[in-house]
Amino acid sequence: MALRAARQCLPRITGRKATVGWGGAFAVGLTAVGWRSISSHVYCGDIRGRSSINAHACYGPTLRSFSSSVSHLFFSASSSSTPTMSFTAPQPPPTWEHTAKDINDYTKEAIDKYKATTDRIGALDPKDCNFTSIALAEADEVFDSVVEPLAFYQNVSGSKELRDASNEAESIVRDFGVESSMRIDVFNAKVAAEKNIKESGQWEKLSSEEQRLVEKMVLDGTRAGLALPKEKREELTNLKKELSQVCLEFHKNFNEENGSISFTEEELKGVPKDVVSGYTKRTEGDTELYDVTFKTPDIFPVFKFAEDPETRKKAQEGHEARLASNVPLLDRALELRRKIASLLGYKTWADYITEVKMIKSGKGVDDFLNDLEDKLLPVGLKDRETLLAIKKKEHEAKNLPFDGKFYLWDYRYYDRKYIEETLDLDDSLVKEYFPVSVVVPSILTIYQNLLGVRFEELKDASIWHPEVQAFAVWEKDAKDETGFLGYCYLDLFPRAGKYSHAAVWPIFSGYELPNGKRSYPLTAMVANLAKPTPDKPALMRHDDVVTFFHEMGHVFHGLLSRTKFARFHGTSVARDFVEAPSQMLENWCWEPKVLQQMSSHYQTKEPLSPELIDKLVKRSVHFSAILLYPANSIASRYVNIGLFYLRQLFFAKFDLKVHTDQTGEDYTHLWCSLREKISLVNHDKELPGQGTFGHITGGYDAGYYGYTYSLVFAADMYATIFKADPLDPARGKLYRDKILRAGGSREEIDTLADFLGRPPNSEAFLQELFGTIPASKAANL
Repeated sequence: MALRAARQCLPRITGRKATVGWGGAFAVGLTAVGWRSISSHVYCGDIRGRSSINAHACYGPTLRSFSSSVSHLFFSASSSSTPTMSFTAPQPPPTWEHTAKDINDYTKEAIDKYKATTDRIGALDPKDCNFTSIALAEADEVFDSVVEPLAFYQNVSGSKELRDASNEAESIVRDFGVESSMRIDVFNAKVAAEKNIKESGQWEKLSSEEQRLVEKMVLDGTRAGLALPKEKREELTNLKKELSQVCLEFHKNFNEENGSISFTEEELKGVPKDVVSGYTKRTEGDTELYDVTFKTPDIFPVFKFAEDPETRKKAQEGHEARLASNVPLLDRALELRRKIASLLGYKTWADYITEVKMIKSGKGVDDFLNDLEDKLLPVGLKDRETLLAIKKKEHEAKNLPFDGKFYLWDYRYYDRKYIEETLDLDDSLVKEYFPVSVVVPSILTIYQNLLGVRFEELKDASIWHPEVQAFAVWEKDAKDETGFLGYCYLDLFPRAGKYSHAAVWPIFSGYELPNGKRSYPLTAMVANLAKPTPDKPALMRHDDVVTFFHEMGHVFHGLLSRTKFARFHGTSVARDFVEAPSQMLENWCWEPKVLQQMSSHYQTKEPLSPELIDKLVKRSVHFSAILLYPANSIASRYVNIGLFYLRQLFFAKFDLKVHTDQTGEDYTHLWCSLREKISLVNHDKELPGQGTFGHITGGYDAGYYGYTYSLVFAADMYATIFKADPLDPARGKLYRDKILRAGGSREEIDTLADFLGRPPNSEAFLQELFGTIPASKAANL
């Protein structure tokens, strides 16, 4: 988170929380679009929830074991100074050993049980409908406890049979979700319950979270179209089902994409040797070729380091066209959304989506993006001229033709060159100070100290792949089992068939059981860090460090939220706020004390020197956080900020336009022309990059603006609370108590005001982007 990323293309039984993915510079395709990504906003009676899971009891008879002969222990998260706890967690971890048949059988069984519950609710006499009898929250939690782990396999399993079974099960759940969300009898029961609760005087006796649950459940039905005539509801149901399946197919293509592009060693000149040594090498005739996959650790070094512009062009165009099969799916998804919005009485899909977000309307998004573009364009033009000058100089020196244009495949390469030339900063050298075996436990230690928690590795845990690590998470000063917080799983390295970027899945939520005890959360981080090569251990670019820190922010949002209902747990917040906590936490990756703490050269074991840290901080235009360092470094630290954020605005504006237009168009042409206009980069041929825009079918439809919008809150939180002492446990506790604990149990603007001590404003965001901003510009939000 993610994102993370609610499945926005279909209604779901439970309105599951978003898979949250990291929306940084790699923008396209970063957000998870998995099972968890079904979102209530799309259609209907979102009945969110989650349940505790006693996986041993549910699945034990049919489980298979992974081989224990493969070591998966890469590092330990526990600090040597703190004794290991001997408490037994009050909730066992789940097992991850299902067969394809299990997935199918348990999914159908869960559907049957859920349907029986809704049949009972739908048959209630209106006078008997009340908060207790409409027990949908509990039913959702039980349903999720079964389907969520089964859904997760399609993103991480090494078995295609399991991935296919998981995908097929999701297809069944999606169709059932549409049908359930359109049940007028259940909706009428919810409306009757709200009426009876208020008329009986019980409303005032409900907690604020219970009142919010009632209101949200009724609103879900209204937004689903259950107030429409029967024939319109039937049409809407069919449209929703089709949209659901289209989005699922789009996502499946993402996970199963396994293409590559081949280069000779000469064509790869400039790409670090340790990267090249990790490519698959083969001979074709008399030519030795290196196969470069489109996975981030393989292809991005080509974008950044390949000296031959034709190599970068070939790589960029191959990457851009790798999911052309998604183009007709996106065309159809957008057409279906237009029809659904019209049936529901909304002018546009964007208006429908934003109604329940912080920004509230499509026009609000348009105004926000236009205002930011106006401010960024002059900065971006200046950035482009700077990089073009470097390109011209290099082309003249190498006797290469120079046409005065700045191409898509020039951006990362010359951005790196500029950093190296102006700051004398070599990314390849910096990477040597960030071995995975040091960085990951260091980051976990930082979070443990800041938030007062402790990770205990489960060395014999059931896992879905030998490389996965599982942890039980406890209060730092836990005295007994009441200090248990939940489980965290880390799956950090790329492999065939695995989700190809970085995201967090909140697989189980915490919530209150009917007996007053707790059901505990489980979060899983999926990433694709570079693996060891024959020459070097697994190393992380600083970019990867920022990504990991960001994703751990989502992990802790899931672990440290404490709500009564699973529907409101953790990252179940407004989509244009969900990234803000993790974006704020990225700032730690630019703090000198933190950089020293989590760096250790893989050979010398020395931390980053003060000189290298200073250079790194000064180039701090990173992926999605606004950095708030002392004013004396402002002039040098925002490297190419204009081009970076104009790139983000392109994604947001494409997303908004396709969800506000009343008719379809040639989206390949729109993608390429809009990118050239906004991002200020040229292209040679129009390629279907929109097929790689996973956000648009994975939870960020009409919502990509949220990555930048939430930066306003991230900047405000960091500047106001953490800037003075980012590692202060007292500030960490305040953040934990005021931001993380509440989840989505109250309005996000109220949560922010409680944390900040005042309403949030844009002053910190604008000041750090553009320098001093007049007070009139820093309006409260």
